[in-house]
Order: sequence, then C-alpha cells, then structure tokens
Amino acid sequence: MAEVGAHLTAAPAGGDRPSVFEAVAQDSLMAAVKPALQHLVKVLAESNPARYGFLWHWFDEIYVLLDLLLQQHYLARCSASFSENFYSLKRIPMGDGRQQALATAGLPKRQHWKSLLLLVLVPYLKGKLEKLVSSLREEDEYSIHPPSSSWKRFYRAFLAAYPYVNMTWEGWFLIQQLCYILGKAEHHSPMLKLAGVRLVRLTAEDIQALEKKWAETTSNQTHSFTSRVQSALRKALGGIAFSLSTGLSVSVFFLQFLDWWYSSENQETIKSLTALPTPPPPVHLEQEPSWALLPSLRSVCPLCRKVRVNATALATSGFVFCYRCAYSHVKAHQRCPVTGYATELQHLVKLYSPES
Repeated sequence: MAEVGAHLTAAPAGGDRPSVFEAVAQDSLMAAVKPALQHLVKVLAESNPARYGFLWHWFDEIYVLLDLLLQQHYLARCSASFSENFYSLKRIPMGDGRQQALATAGLPKRQHWKSLLLLVLVPYLKGKLEKLVSSLREEDEYSIHPPSSSWKRFYRAFLAAYPYVNMTWEGWFLIQQLCYILGKAEHHSPMLKLAGVRLVRLTAEDIQALEKKWAETTSNQTHSFTSRVQSALRKALGGIAFSLSTGLSVSVFFLQFLDWWYSSENQETIKSLTALPTPPPPVHLEQEPSWALLPSLRSVCPLCRKVRVNATALATSGFVFCYRCAYSHVKAHQRCPVTGYATELQHLVKLYSPES
C-alpha cells in the first residue's frame, strides 16, 4: 500500500507523541531526496546538454512542482506529508486531541493549505535566497560598481546582515527542538506551529482505515470519462508515491555512499586503492650491470674514458655517453653499455648544455 508502505514502525507504550528522533528523521528524509534528483539531472545534462540542459536550468521549479503534487497527495489521503507518513505519523489540528479524527479524514482546509505552503514554498524560497546570497558575494568580489553606488551599499548591507538572519532562523529551530525534548512544547519545528497542527503516531484504527480506503480505491470501477481520468491520475500519483517510499531507503544509502566516495578526505584513500602498481625495472638477462665502467668524473664518457663530446643519454637507463660511442655500441649490441638494458637507436637523446 502506497500510503502505509512497508516502513511502519511500532509505537511504543509512551502515548501518541513521537520521539524527537522520529520527528527529526522525517525532516531529514525529504532533504535527502532533492540532492539525489539533482545529481541525476546533472548527469543527464552533462551527457546531453541540448536535450536535458533545460532540466538543470529549471531544476528548482520542476522539483517544487513535483514536491507540491506529492505533498498534496499525502496530505489529502493520509493527513501527513510524505516523510511523516513514511515514519507512521500524521498531523492533527491543535486543540484537545482526545477525539482525533482518522488519518483518512484529512486536515481542515485552513490547516491543509497552511501545511502545504510551509512544506513546499518555504524550502523553495530559502534555497533561492541562499543562491542569491552566493551570487551577490561573487559579484561583490568582482564588481566594477563605484564605491558610492547605492546598489552596492545595499547588497553589502544585505550580505552583512544575512549571516545573523540565518543564525536566528536556525537558532529558532534549535530552541524549538530543545523545548520539545524537555516536554515544554508540542512541536519540534516552528513550521508545525505556524500551520496550526501537531504530529502524532498512527493508531491501529488509522492503519486499518488507510488500508480500507486504498482497497476501495483500487477496486472501484467507474464508468464516466472524467471519473476514469481522475482515477488514472490518482493511480499514477499513487504509483509514483509507492515507488518513492519503497526505493527511498536504498536511495538514501546510495547518496551517503556517494558522499563518502567523493569526500575530499577520502580521495587519497581512493587513489591508493585504485592506482596501478608501479611497474618493476626491466630485467636484463644477458649480462649484469658493468658498474666498474663508470668513471669517477661525471663529464667523462664511460666507453672512451675521455671528456664527452656531443653528450647523449640513453632513455632506457639515463647514463650519458659521447654520441659516437653510444651510437656505435647500441647499433652493434642493442643494449646499454652500463646496465645491459635492451636499447635501440631511437632511445638516444641529445643533451644540450647551457654553454652550447
């Protein structure tokens, strides 16, 4: 079943109030979906920019539309967001809470639309604001506006104030979570308080009602064209939701693996594991190295024992000889005079000294 899924967790005997771990975990669940889709779109756009480039350019807008459809589906059918339903939670209006409506009843319209806007619109606007701040900081570093420009003074003041605004926002959430842990608040997130709802665990009656509603939806046969289209759309959306719910745990694990694999501190380990082994030195079977041939002076040729003329190195060994000596020896023996490494005439490298 799409709405209940295979991830229902048993509620402990401590009441319907979810633990802070459940509440925070469901918040982080949707935060893991967007990077996965973003990485997929990036790969597609890089592989074929002409066909899939628009997906990357309008990713935020496409994602917020999909998120809107997904959250609307779950709020209408389960009285919960996608991630809340994944953890067997539901939303109920603020109030007494002794006579809770079933999850299939849905939220009142006011709480429903508030929840939908806060679930979808606030993360979208926050992401856009972060991108705006990043672009303004880059513009501030490379800007050609004169110092007296009013626009430059404005966005410099904005950039200076943004860290404090963001700290206040994050601190608001942290304080709310601490109050929730200490039992001083009914919400772990200010967004729930603004929507006028609180989270509770699904009861056995909720699960039975959701299963019954799903069975009725799949077995109901409609005859009108409009009803068939609506039923097909509901089934398609339900199938997408079911695919997300069943494959989300694997996707989250895969994302964590990618983050670990491409992390900067792990790159050295990856290089050491994937690097090819250093090839061994060439094996010369015909003779041992003639180290005794090496003269004491580096400017002397090991073959003619005279000061080198037209210094030439053998690329296979690195030793330097006169060009005439090296050419004659390699042509006759096809090996290095010192090391015995197999050598050809194309391995002779002319050396040019600064004096020449």
